[in-house]
Amino acid sequence: MIVVLCIDVSMAPKKSTQNIYQLKITLRQIKPPIWRRVLVESNTTLGQLHSIVQEAMGWDDYHLHSWNIYGMEYGVPDEDYNSDLHNEKNVKLSKLIGSSEKIKFYYTYDFGDSWEHEILVEKILASAPDTRYPVCVAGKRACPPEDCGGAWGYAELLTILNDTENPEYEEKMEWLEEEFEPSKFDLKEVNSRLQDLYE
Repeated sequence: MIVVLCIDVSMAPKKSTQNIYQLKITLRQIKPPIWRRVLVESNTTLGQLHSIVQEAMGWDDYHLHSWNIYGMEYGVPDEDYNSDLHNEKNVKLSKLIGSSEKIKFYYTYDFGDSWEHEILVEKILASAPDTRYPVCVAGKRACPPEDCGGAWGYAELLTILNDTENPEYEEKMEWLEEEFEPSKFDLKEVNSRLQDLYE
């Protein structure tokens, strides 16, 4: 008797043959630290990593951004801003990082608020057969609200929100439009957003 096992390939996890970079993304000049640990394929482009950082951190991608890697600036070229910016679209991490662990590079989001992120290549791993990339494996604290004034403005916002007697408390609560919990980090929600990137 012959038994034929049929597998629906469309439902199987995406299998990767790439090396995997374990990246720790930390928002600079913020205490307590706000960070995410993500696993990405080595053939990820900087353009794709921009979207990954946005979703992992919790930004809304309203503003311009750039990368600083080994002193070179990458991003989406804009004649009105910086014509020397190298196009991020087809630049792969494997070409920039290779097999180097412990290197750091930097990502700036929103040139007004200047949210600076340090990205550390913690480890280079083999891909896991049952894992779909990119994936976030850990993190701490909520992303600051968009347009709150950068690290300094965010610190001021937290001070106001911690004091219901502050004369600006009601105004800030109205500006936020919804409850904001600085200590909240939802790993499941982050990974849902990351998976939506490649659906």
